[in-house]
Parts: sequence; C-alpha cells; structure tokens
Amino acid sequence: MTAVRAQRGALYAGNTRAVIRRGLLATRSTNYLVVVSGFFEPVFYLLSLGIGFGALVGTVQTSTGVEVSYAAYIAPALLAVSAMNGAVYDSTWNVFFKLNYSKLYQGMLTTSLGPLDVALGEILLALLRGALYAVGFMVVMQVLGLNLAWTALLALPAVLVIAFGFASLGMAITSYFRTFQQVEWVTFIMLPMFLFSATFYPISVYPEAIQWVIQALPLWHGVELIRGVTTGALSPALWVHLGYFGLMIAVGIVVATRRLRALFLR
Repeated sequence: MTAVRAQRGALYAGNTRAVIRRGLLATRSTNYLVVVSGFFEPVFYLLSLGIGFGALVGTVQTSTGVEVSYAAYIAPALLAVSAMNGAVYDSTWNVFFKLNYSKLYQGMLTTSLGPLDVALGEILLALLRGALYAVGFMVVMQVLGLNLAWTALLALPAVLVIAFGFASLGMAITSYFRTFQQVEWVTFIMLPMFLFSATFYPISVYPEAIQWVIQALPLWHGVELIRGVTTGALSPALWVHLGYFGLMIAVGIVVATRRLRALFLR
C-alpha cells in the first residue's frame, strides 16, 4: 500500500496550478502578441469568404438538412478551426521548445512535481489558448448574427472539449519529436484537415471513399459538433463526436504522461 502511494506521488503531486501559473507569466511577458495574432486568421476567412464569397453562393444545406446562409455554414467550422489552432500550436511548438531546448520540464521534474502535473498543466495552458480564440470568434459570430439558435450557447463547452482533445494529442505526439522539421509535419497535416473537413463545403461533394477518410479526421467531428449546436440541429450523432474527443483526451493524457516519465524519470 505504501509503495502504491509512493508511486502515485511520483506520478502526480496535485500541483498542476504551478505549471499553469508559470506558463501564464511567460505568455504575458514575451508571447502575448503571438497569442493575439492567432485570433485574426479565422476572422479574416469569415469576412472574406463568408461575407464576400457568400453573397455569390447563397444558401447551403448542412449534413442535418438545415438550409443556412454560406456565412452561417462556415462560421461554426471556423470556430472549431480556431479552437484547434490555439490548442495545437501551444501544445506542439511551445512544448517542443521547452522539451528539447530550454529543458524546462527537466527542471520541473526535479521538484515535487510529477509528470502528470506537467502534462496536465501544459495541456490546460493549450486548452486556455484555444478557448480564448474560440470565445473571441463566438463574439464575432454573435455580432454578425451567425448564431442561429439558442443552443449556440452549447458551442462554448463544445469548443473546450475540442481544444482539450487537440491539446492532449498534440502534446503526446510532440513528446516523440526530436527536430523542428518533425514539428513542421503538424502544420502539413493541419492544412488539409482545415481545407477538407467540411469547412467550406459539404463532404457530399467528394467520392464516398474520400468521405470515409474525412470522417476519420478529428476536425470533421469538431466542425459537425459546433455546426449542430449553432444551427439548433441537435441529434444523437453529436454524442459520437463528443465520444471521439473524449477518446483523444484520454489517449493524449496517458501517452504524454508516460513519455515525460520515460524521458526524465528513468
């Protein structure tokens, strides 16, 4: 029993807030301009394509059969993309630098902190960045009248789940990277996800085989989840999307914790 307690203590000290506090202080002093700039990319896409190009497109039918304006169609997708971008960039590039160059985690793990404290702290920091992007984008959607139902209020917790999933998996994958070139593969993967996950047009335009590939991507599940709640088209399929991200979160936390333990507590 004593050995089990000691093992748990080595894994988790219950002080995740110390990791979060350190990250917030570092962001406030050096990286706040980078964080702020990341918010504007989906807003520019919405204004240029949703408002401009949308005037030519007219209405679009969602996967649940709801007819909406083109701007209202792509806005929920860009909201999911905003959450993904904030979470992924924070859990990959930032984590990679701390892991391999600043040696921050080695220092943390020489204290009473355990690998689960560090993993949860970094994942929650990435979650916070994704949530900030998403909240700002939701305000833009509300101003433009693109939240079409009262259920759009559910978009905020849904966005947190999406950001949590991407942050967890992002940190787990980053723990295996050794060079900046490997980290760039994350951007290479995110770009096609952004373009093809029913972000700008329904996946029904693709051949059936391609549709199956798209439906296996995490961003597609996030897009469908947000689009369902913002248009008021609630269906049992939303639970499938939530379950997908629940699995991402569980796998990401377990893998990231084990990797930190293997790398620094041998």
